[in-house]
Amino acid sequence: MTLFPFTLTENELTWDTSDWESAWDSGDNKEEEATSVEEVTTVQSAPWLQDCVVSLSPCSDLLVLAHDQKAAFLSAKWRSVDSGREEMTLAVSWTGTLSNDEGECVSSSICIPLASQKRSSTGRPDWTCVVVGFTSGYVRFYTELLHEDPVLRLKCRTYEIPRHPGVTEQHEELSILYPAALVTIDGFSLFQSLRACRNQVARAAAAGSDVIQPPPLAYKKWGLQDMETIVDHSSVGIMTLCVFDQMRNASILGGFNASVKGSPPAMCQYVTVGGGPYTGFYYAVEGSSQPLLSHVALAVASKLTSALFSAASGWLGWHKNKNEEEAVQKHKPKVEPATPLGIRFGLPDSRRHGESICLSPCNTLAGVTDDFGRVTLLDLARGICIRMWKGYRDAQLGWLQVPEERGDREFSPSSALPRRHALFLVIYAPRRGILEVWAMQQGPRVGAFTVGKHCRLLYAGYRLMGVNSVTSQGWQLHTQQVCLLDPITGVLRTVNIPFHLALSDKKSERAKDIHLFKRLTTLLRSREALESLLSNKNPPVSCLTNITCSLYDTLKQQDPEEVDDALLQFCSSQLKLLQLYTGIQNLHSAADTKTCSTNDSLDGIEEELSRVGPTLQRYSKLTLRPSVSFAQDSPDSPLPAQAFLSQMECTEEGELRVIRGSETEWNQLGNFMFWGCLSGKSPLHKVCDTLQQAGIGPQQLLSLLLSVWLQREKEVLQKPEETVRNLHTLLIALSNMKGAVEESWDPQSVSPWWQQVRSICIQSHNAAAALLAALVAHHAVKACITSRADSKLQSEWEAVSLELEQWVVCVRQLEDVLVLQTLLLVPPPQGAAGGAAAQCSIKTLLEGDSGCGGIADSVSKWVFRQNLAPDLKLNPQCPLCFPELLVAVCQRFPHSLSPDLLFAHCCWEYVVQWNKDPEEGQHLCWAVEHLRLVSSPHIQLGICTMMWSTFIVKRLSAAAYLMEKVTAYVKDMCSCVQDVGMGDKAMTSFLGCCVQLLQILMEADSAVEEVSAPELSVEEVWCGAEGPASIAELALEQRGVHYPLVQHHCLLASLLHAAMTFSLKVKPLSLFDSKGKNAFFRDLTTIQLMPSGDMDPGLVSLRQEVNPDILRRHIVCELYNQGLDLRAEEVMLEVEDKDVLGSQLLVLTGQRLSYSLLHSQSQTQAAMELLARLPPTLCTWLKAMDPSELRCPLVPLTQTSRLVGRLIEILPENHAQYSLALHLLEAVEALTTED
Repeated sequence: MTLFPFTLTENELTWDTSDWESAWDSGDNKEEEATSVEEVTTVQSAPWLQDCVVSLSPCSDLLVLAHDQKAAFLSAKWRSVDSGREEMTLAVSWTGTLSNDEGECVSSSICIPLASQKRSSTGRPDWTCVVVGFTSGYVRFYTELLHEDPVLRLKCRTYEIPRHPGVTEQHEELSILYPAALVTIDGFSLFQSLRACRNQVARAAAAGSDVIQPPPLAYKKWGLQDMETIVDHSSVGIMTLCVFDQMRNASILGGFNASVKGSPPAMCQYVTVGGGPYTGFYYAVEGSSQPLLSHVALAVASKLTSALFSAASGWLGWHKNKNEEEAVQKHKPKVEPATPLGIRFGLPDSRRHGESICLSPCNTLAGVTDDFGRVTLLDLARGICIRMWKGYRDAQLGWLQVPEERGDREFSPSSALPRRHALFLVIYAPRRGILEVWAMQQGPRVGAFTVGKHCRLLYAGYRLMGVNSVTSQGWQLHTQQVCLLDPITGVLRTVNIPFHLALSDKKSERAKDIHLFKRLTTLLRSREALESLLSNKNPPVSCLTNITCSLYDTLKQQDPEEVDDALLQFCSSQLKLLQLYTGIQNLHSAADTKTCSTNDSLDGIEEELSRVGPTLQRYSKLTLRPSVSFAQDSPDSPLPAQAFLSQMECTEEGELRVIRGSETEWNQLGNFMFWGCLSGKSPLHKVCDTLQQAGIGPQQLLSLLLSVWLQREKEVLQKPEETVRNLHTLLIALSNMKGAVEESWDPQSVSPWWQQVRSICIQSHNAAAALLAALVAHHAVKACITSRADSKLQSEWEAVSLELEQWVVCVRQLEDVLVLQTLLLVPPPQGAAGGAAAQCSIKTLLEGDSGCGGIADSVSKWVFRQNLAPDLKLNPQCPLCFPELLVAVCQRFPHSLSPDLLFAHCCWEYVVQWNKDPEEGQHLCWAVEHLRLVSSPHIQLGICTMMWSTFIVKRLSAAAYLMEKVTAYVKDMCSCVQDVGMGDKAMTSFLGCCVQLLQILMEADSAVEEVSAPELSVEEVWCGAEGPASIAELALEQRGVHYPLVQHHCLLASLLHAAMTFSLKVKPLSLFDSKGKNAFFRDLTTIQLMPSGDMDPGLVSLRQEVNPDILRRHIVCELYNQGLDLRAEEVMLEVEDKDVLGSQLLVLTGQRLSYSLLHSQSQTQAAMELLARLPPTLCTWLKAMDPSELRCPLVPLTQTSRLVGRLIEILPENHAQYSLALHLLEAVEALTTED
């Protein structure tokens, strides 16, 4: 069953301006007669919305609809319509029943958004609390009974920034109206209680409980007297009377001899509407009576759960199983008595009954509706009626407070004063289906709109709760003042009124025209209009050029003294940019491909290309894997003129400068300028000449060229020879521009121009494109230096240059990075752990977080991603065969990737990954195996020590103490995960790895004296690496360990591993004395007091009392019990007391035969006949046997027959059970024969 005949599906947060123009009022302020409203209307649909309790959050993100016991919550969501436009909608997020007691219905509701307490908040609510009042008297956000009468109305007041000095700052408050009482709850106390209770509910839901203990809640309860009926109220807040009003009140109340206090008291004003009198004014003097404090403790007093949290748990995200809900106790808690509060005065009208009151945002005016169809405007400070409207039966009211627009004060003589605010009263007349807006206090009707006749006007009158003068600074409160909900269309509209409608009385049309004219004049006199036009994406570039050119010509023809120089210069610069954009666009679109080819000599580069060609091809295959990208991010998308203009600016000297924006915008501009030249589709020299004539600096052009070259790496590698030739031509052309390479440059020094190219290549993660750019630049520099040497020295000797040496180093580094990056790009097998492939560059390897070990660190991460075994066996599932890649990388980095360094980094990478997920015990096992492959004992010792102190010792300590305190097998305890951080299987593997690690540590400590410490070195071109010390360097810095202490821990680890492997119930720490216990889990480099090694005398005497033959017999029986007969026969040879062993084995043989004859699932007819032929004594004896004690009852009959034969051999003939053994032999032989 649904509560309403339809579901709201649309939320529209903007007003249609076409209705505004068509319904603009002409200024006729004549009041309509009441009879004119009494018209017969055609009901479009059932007026169900008028019977519902409706409340909307001021933030318009939550709408509550309630009727009787049912309610529906609608939350704001974004959705896409058919036109592709995003719009806000209100969708049903929860429906259900809110009432707990029989017969109670929802009578009022309110949505209070609570402000966020985070420093990063900008004014949006943290969450919204729904407060619901019921006819039973309950107000449920907490389940609390404040009064036993029905709840009439809920209202809220939140913090507002005082607009003028001297205005009393009002406190936040929630007020609840009952027929004869008014309860006010302090907003600060309520805010803290709601936040605390919400946190408790979240924690209780996570713990599977539904009992909460909310903090104390303070409220005041006033008994409103001297008024017959009360239906609505408004809490105006704290006010202070002037001295005259104070003296007047004292004279009226106390007579001629009344005394007057020195300072007026502060009072809280409450205004009520109803009957007898029509309107009542109440004043509660602050401090006159002690406010009532009710400390609500629900879990202790009545154990009532929150009605809202239980009913709307699905909407709020707090779910609770209905089967687990406890029955709510039906008795009501104690109700505090009300403090009597007499009426100060009222507006008597015996026939008139008030229906609702709506308080203005400034707390000085209030609108009151009555049963006569009148709307009355009250002056709350004076307590009088100042205006009345007729003909508004069942009217609904709201207020709009509109701040003055900033542009309106520029031409006002009072522009230095604070911003003014205009106040409007919104009246919705449902009988006529009209919405009117009236200016206050005596202003005209400034707007009238035709709407539906079944709408609801939603006016909250408050904003976010929890805001104060400190937290509200810098906030932009996104709240709506007045909204209109139309149930026919499901549209929620907001009402927005321009400020200028309050500027005049009878001339609203003229005020509007003057306002628009001032804005238009200001816009045209500034360059705002031109900037707005140029920033628009829709106009074509030809249109923009023509408009800018026309405006520029017009300004040039005017008197120079009347023309704004800034506007003229702006037009000139924008026109120059538009012409440049058009010129480049024309060169790219109308290029002759034949004239675009170049004939530069690239003899040296071609040799380099052939040398690095195989690596480039392999790199290209790995980078051409399919990937997802968005169409708007494609580098081939055209650059709009608006984007071009936003990235360029003209300096005062007439030169153009590129504005460095985001990386995407920079790459788009580079693509627009140079990609046509690089791909051979545009004339290179013409484009360079056009850019040079425009006045763009060569340094910025170089940066744009290299950015597009590096970005389009995939396209470059498809035709490397052609693109490299074009890059060489462009680089030479840019180098020959004025301001590029200084004429006074000495080849023995570093050129800033070529240093810029080197810096870009060093920082790039596109290894192949960076290497090709470096090869081109190296070739260009060599040619430039050679030409300068020929012109100056006329020598046949090749000039030696510092610039060339740096390029040699750069090219070598880029070749190394290319080979390394190619290896790192090899995709891991499916299902392997690890993230995306690492991106490396010269800068990251030289200045990365791993220091000198950055290369080995990158390879170790790749090894982990490939899931390679410690012996670096290659995975056969890899689509590419990369043994030669790994060999090539190791050959290029013989020092950085020496076996010891590579194994050390792999060990550390695996143990780090294991620490992230301890359940992956294989990672720790492979870390230990990698460590075992390190040949240097010094590095082994250091890595072991760091692994122990960083990852191992805490978990080993937790495992030892866990096994010490539990009373059952650790495998059966769920506390493994809680204490150690891993399950029982992973814990067993972990303890085994601990034993191996400590053994490796002891072996390394024994060998460090025999071998000298290794000297770590790096390749010559990579010697400038900076950053922290590598893993190997840290390992060599570790101190030596105390061998007995390591041995002591190894003994404990072995004991723990054995206990977990064989499921032994043992307390490991109790097996050591006090010295041994204190030495555990200490730093392995320190010297601790160790156990003496002497055995406990009691334990020695106990061991001496144990007969070894008893132990041997027990082992023989256990082996037979497990079905391991051959091993038992081997141990039987060492047993001395054969008679006792024979008696023990006789019982075990009887258990086996009893299982075969009596307890087996596959009993045969022959077995049953044999059982009947057995002697009664043997049959009774077999039935008394318990085969459940056998761990392996399914033993072949041949083994049992062999066991009976052994019994006959070891038992003497005079043994009491010899005859029983003979009967067993006959039974087994008969059973074997039958099988």
